[in-house]
Amino acid sequence: MPHNHPRHPSAIPRVAWDSRLEEMNETWKGAVACLGVAVFFMMTIGIIYWQVVDQPNKNWILRGSASGLIWERRAHSLVLQTLNDEKNLLEINVRSFQDVEAPFVKNLCGLNKTEFCYTWDATADLKISLEPSLSSITECYSINWTPQHCQVKLKDCFSMTNISWYGGASISTQHWPLNSMDIEAQPFVISNLTQNPTGYGSVLERYFLGSTGVTIMIASDIPISLSVERNKHFCLESIPGIDMAFLEYTVCVSPNITSAHKEVGSQLSRQRQRLPDTDLLRLPVWKYHGTAESAAKLERGVRSFFNKLQRHHLGEGLIMLNELSTTLLCNTDHTYLPVMRRRLHMLRRVMHHSLIKPLKLSITLSPYESINSEPFQMSLKEGKEHFWLSRYSESGEYLAPLLTKRKGQFFVRLNVTTQAAVLWFMDRVRLLKQRMGAEYVVLEGGEGNLFMEQAIQPPVELKGDKYIYILALIAATLGNSSIMSAGTRSSHLPLFVQMNPLQSDWSHAGLKGIIPSVLHYSLLGYNFFIPDAIGGTLTNELLTNEELYIRWLQIVTFLPVMSFSTPPWVCCNNWVLNLTRHYINKHLDFVVPLILKYSKEWLFLGYPVFRPVWWLSPTEAVSFTIDDEFLIGDEVLVAPITEQGQHQRDIFLPRKGQKWMDTNTGQVFDGGTFIRNYSVTLLDVPVFIRTS
Repeated sequence: MPHNHPRHPSAIPRVAWDSRLEEMNETWKGAVACLGVAVFFMMTIGIIYWQVVDQPNKNWILRGSASGLIWERRAHSLVLQTLNDEKNLLEINVRSFQDVEAPFVKNLCGLNKTEFCYTWDATADLKISLEPSLSSITECYSINWTPQHCQVKLKDCFSMTNISWYGGASISTQHWPLNSMDIEAQPFVISNLTQNPTGYGSVLERYFLGSTGVTIMIASDIPISLSVERNKHFCLESIPGIDMAFLEYTVCVSPNITSAHKEVGSQLSRQRQRLPDTDLLRLPVWKYHGTAESAAKLERGVRSFFNKLQRHHLGEGLIMLNELSTTLLCNTDHTYLPVMRRRLHMLRRVMHHSLIKPLKLSITLSPYESINSEPFQMSLKEGKEHFWLSRYSESGEYLAPLLTKRKGQFFVRLNVTTQAAVLWFMDRVRLLKQRMGAEYVVLEGGEGNLFMEQAIQPPVELKGDKYIYILALIAATLGNSSIMSAGTRSSHLPLFVQMNPLQSDWSHAGLKGIIPSVLHYSLLGYNFFIPDAIGGTLTNELLTNEELYIRWLQIVTFLPVMSFSTPPWVCCNNWVLNLTRHYINKHLDFVVPLILKYSKEWLFLGYPVFRPVWWLSPTEAVSFTIDDEFLIGDEVLVAPITEQGQHQRDIFLPRKGQKWMDTNTGQVFDGGTFIRNYSVTLLDVPVFIRTS
């Protein structure tokens, strides 16, 4: 039989070979699996990297013809840029939901190229619309935030980096621009600055103007809070409550700051503008603060003061009585009061003469009534509690007037939404004016919201600053010789506005705050204002600082009305009295005609009468922060001294190619340049006139 085994058997056993082959197969399987995991891991990292790092930091969300809005995802900001050179005009930092990451915002409005929509889940909806152009040089974007539920607080902050801001509200320490202010978040409504020095007032509009040519107009019907952080940003914040707290505003962009205000800011009121009684421009106002125990003594004091004005040859002036003096004179005979059941025609027979003749008088009234007064007590007896701001009792059975403490007593406040109450108040004002022979009436005390102060939901017709607006309408109905202590949305009415009271010092709460206030009031359309009396009225003492008196006098000479509290013969030496006469005459002969001339421009175009230097130099950055010079129209530049002990200063003359003549020396200078170390004596104020 043949032999079946090989002659030379293999040295490697078969079993050993099979075993190693199986081990090798398992190794390769593991390697392939590891490789797959690694590839998957790298792909995941790549996706994350693309989403977080490599994805573009910004994307265009809406474009106009000259500008567009970009979403900056890292900064959580909306950026307004020019299209041609990608210049940043405005940065809006979205603070509503900083912890929510939105790597790439996608337009949810579909193919509509004039709208952008986006939703942050469970937080808010954003809608931005490109509005129809106001003109060929201005584009506007409407920005609307809608919360997903009532407790969402919406907040947008507007950067101050490389942009100066103006507008908004006056404050007790006024600055120009508002970049250097620091204000905690609080409701953006007019408050009484004497009682609340850190609040907003007395002239307030929901309008802001930026030096890059942008404007912000906030919707008028929504409650908002405003804060300012020095040189960083100012922020708008919705106020959550029982209703949805929306945040709505419109951003417009123009070629420069002057054209922006001409296009947008000059149309703030959107109603026909009317001039107040311009005769007041020619009358120095003398605030009378004499105290007396009786009306007879007060009358003698006023007559004596008037005789001193005549003796010192200070011209015809207006003596302004405060509310206390007005009340004292009025209370000599209660029959003048149009009490609830009497009408005006029944009382005319006792109103045939004035108490004090031939003085020009201004009386001061307010919508407040003491709870101890006859009119208030009579209203309770006649069941007319609705004449005062009130709320229903919990049972709903009766109205309870809201009380507030004022001047150490409890008062109620006129309900300006009740026609009968308004007619009663207007009758009262007319009767007092007729009985006392007063030519002007000051209505003060309209600031603040009594419902807000007492944490009560106000009626719709009195939300926000609507009370002061209605009071302004009442004042305008009384005639064009009314003076208000505050204003909002009322710049078109024929009224004068009393400026904020100031401290008797050189700070921004005193003299240094006058020019910033002038520019602020006029920018918002309130060109006819009465500056606080020379030397300030927040201090009860009479002013005795000669230098402060003179520098204050020199500034108010070039304003609409010259207002005095401390008579010059009380403050200073006779030479200051002579200087006061000189500046009163300068105001009459030089300033009043200028104001009347440019008031026509305000009537037809809405341009401010008193203008910042950037009005003529809108592209020169140096002009944006100048707060101690102002223009009257386009032809007169005033650069007074505002520092104590200063006898020289630098003066910027605006507009290149312009020629300016120094009225003190006759020397002519080029516009667009600085005059360094201009010498100013205590008797002088630098004034320049455009010559070409």
